[in-house]
Amino acid sequence: MFKNDFHYINEEFHAENLLPLQMDAVWAEGWRHFGIHFFRYNLGMYEVDIRRVIPLRIRLSDFKLSKSQRRILRRNADLQTIIDPIHVTSEIEELFDRHKSRFKQGVPDSIYDFLSHEPANVPCEAMEVCVYNNEKLIAASFFAVGERSISAIYGMFEPEETARSLGIFTMLKEIEFAIGSGKDFYYQGYCYEGESFYDYKKRFAGIEAFDWNGKWEKF
Repeated sequence: MFKNDFHYINEEFHAENLLPLQMDAVWAEGWRHFGIHFFRYNLGMYEVDIRRVIPLRIRLSDFKLSKSQRRILRRNADLQTIIDPIHVTSEIEELFDRHKSRFKQGVPDSIYDFLSHEPANVPCEAMEVCVYNNEKLIAASFFAVGERSISAIYGMFEPEETARSLGIFTMLKEIEFAIGSGKDFYYQGYCYEGESFYDYKKRFAGIEAFDWNGKWEKF
């Protein structure tokens, strides 16, 4: 998918207020954002390798559930899922601290590494998916909302609940929200060329990849 005229990209800017159509436009050019920090880069370090970075999105008109994704939804049918504007509670922060123990490198300091201090509306509208088991929060994810698309920001889950595949479950709930809201695209973030920890982002129908030359192509 990459062209021979490869050029290095490493750019950033800060913005506190972008309109929904502006969010669509920056996502369509391969940008990500954590809070008000917008960034894009096409090379990244993964373990000891320098890898090409691939922005991914799902064209929702082409999306359909796989057999394994249907199993994940059935497995978690006993849980309660609530989607609301982001509101960072102590319960969410405690879950974040437990979840980050899974990482050996690049361990984040705070949930505010990914969210602004007014996460529901700065730099744009943003929502949370909270998943409960008997009133206990066991998973949460956050996504930003544009005019015609949504973009995943961060997801986390209770480490003891790994068998439930809650990271995929919350992504499926975000996709369900996007389809129900009449959106065209779901941006699930970056992955790397070759095998990596982020390969779960590649396992969805309808995926397109950005070629860093302005075009999205079927992945």
